[in-house]
Amino acid sequence: MTKPRIKSDDETYTLADLLAVMARLRDPEAGCPWDVKQDFESIAPHTIEEAYEVADAIQRGDKIGLKDELGDLLLQVVYHAQMANEEGSFSFDDVADGITRKMIRRHPHVFEDPARRDEFLNSGLWERIKAEEKTERGEATDTISILSDIPVGLPGLTRASKLQKCAADVGFDWSYVGLIIDKVEEELAELKDAIANGESKDRIADEFGDVAFVLANVGRRLGVDPESALRGTCAKFIRRFRHIEAALADQGRRPKDADIDEMEALWNAAKRAEIDAT
Repeated sequence: MTKPRIKSDDETYTLADLLAVMARLRDPEAGCPWDVKQDFESIAPHTIEEAYEVADAIQRGDKIGLKDELGDLLLQVVYHAQMANEEGSFSFDDVADGITRKMIRRHPHVFEDPARRDEFLNSGLWERIKAEEKTERGEATDTISILSDIPVGLPGLTRASKLQKCAADVGFDWSYVGLIIDKVEEELAELKDAIANGESKDRIADEFGDVAFVLANVGRRLGVDPESALRGTCAKFIRRFRHIEAALADQGRRPKDADIDEMEALWNAAKRAEIDAT
């Protein structure tokens, strides 16, 4: 196998170069021992992690970081495609060909008849095209649940929201968001009861899941992505806790040296500072 040429700083590597690099890394004789021993299952967690890091860069508004993270995510696609090519399943070109054809097929209002733009927005054209694709692949769409397309591996809140949207698309939905808020309170009450009654860990986990599921539904109805909202809250928690750490560090102390009341006061100070700055 030919070794990819090392380019100078004023030259630009291309996708073809990346494919060649990955092929070299996976070469059993001249490649990297770590890369050679990987398989689809071992790489899959890295693929998920890189997708999250892309989302994180977007959340932070870090365009330089986004460029790097998109590169890392692209590497994951190249990695899986190289392994598939080695076993004769498909190549990277097959991946690119398949997704390009799918996008053209699913956007007839763009590539065939612009007059169908309103139909695309208002009549479920996308869903009909997807159903036709399943029929062409030999899948019996009349016996497959409308929920079957929601991947099991999605983050829980995202999956919950997508499941709820699928059900809502066929009319299985609350008539207004206030009813879902009432359901939140009902599920919280059931969780409190399970805790107060000393129920099993599995029962408490089940009730907790119900609360999280219905909260995802509230977000869906309000147009709030639950994962993005939670990431934002996590970032807020980090900012405020770092304020606690910094304030205590100025006194030569650490959080474990302070009591809860002191840390709560510092937390509230950080919260007020953020509000005042907006």
